[in-house]
Amino acid sequence: MERDDFRRGRPRLRIHETCSNNFALQGVTLSHLRSIRLHSQSVRAEMTRAYRVKGKKRKNRDVVEKYHREEKEVEDEEQVQPKKPNLQKEEPTQTPTSSIITEENKNNELIGIPIAPPTEKNSEKPGVIFILEKASLEIAKVGKTYQLLNPDEHASFLLSQKKKPDDYRPDICHQALLSILDSPLNKAGRLKMVYIRTEKGVLIEVRPDTRIPRTFKRFAGLMLQLLQELRISDGGKRLLRIIKNPVTQYLPTNSWKAGLSSSSKKVVNMKDYLSTIPSNLDLVFVVGAMAYGKVETDYTEDYIAVSEYQLTAAYCIARICNSIEGKWNIL
Repeated sequence: MERDDFRRGRPRLRIHETCSNNFALQGVTLSHLRSIRLHSQSVRAEMTRAYRVKGKKRKNRDVVEKYHREEKEVEDEEQVQPKKPNLQKEEPTQTPTSSIITEENKNNELIGIPIAPPTEKNSEKPGVIFILEKASLEIAKVGKTYQLLNPDEHASFLLSQKKKPDDYRPDICHQALLSILDSPLNKAGRLKMVYIRTEKGVLIEVRPDTRIPRTFKRFAGLMLQLLQELRISDGGKRLLRIIKNPVTQYLPTNSWKAGLSSSSKKVVNMKDYLSTIPSNLDLVFVVGAMAYGKVETDYTEDYIAVSEYQLTAAYCIARICNSIEGKWNIL
């Protein structure tokens, strides 16, 4: 047997072959076979050990080169930028108070409902209260999440539930709130409160200093949060909350309550109609926030129509606010 055969891993004589042939080969003894096996094992160990040593050397060489390279970079930096002794003490930087105030205001603002600027205090003067009746603010589990139902996104879902998509119009309530809260009447401090009564009888209180989100998507998220958590506050101040029925317990006693309906036979000019109401009474207007139908309440004293044509809730509110602003000299 040659030495090269062991290095290549192809020995000519194998133990199991010799045992199976009962040592048929002449001149081969058992001790000779054992020495051959030991020699082959030692050769294989040397071959595998060489690769491990080679890998370790390469790894150690890379570590040493990296260490020397980093040490050289540190020396170069020290030569370029020598350290100078600090002879003066560093004075603490002071942030201006104006920036602190603005940061606090940003933190206090609730996402989606920034607080409106403070209005004039006219609590002693008569004010206005708006009640939005039959607002379609209903949430349902669509897929894996709860959402505010509207015909644009949930028409197929509503039809599968055998419901009319036109009965779910939260955008009407959104437009009406924007028309009320953005009016000069509110900015002058003469708006006392806004109440929303949903189709299912949930009563919502909206403070005059609340600024409703401009986009409908953010408004839908706000109403979803309100109907789930029952209140929305900012800095301990409640902006929107769900209150107990009936709404009459929150209305002032010395107030004139009028409902608006396009089907009313009493079509009035708002300026002439306001002149007939005593100036020391608060004004309460009930407006429907639904797509079609009639608002029927038992606490209104009069039903009027501000036009001969059917108008949206937002435009009716704009006409009312404009007429009251003219009467109270609010520019």
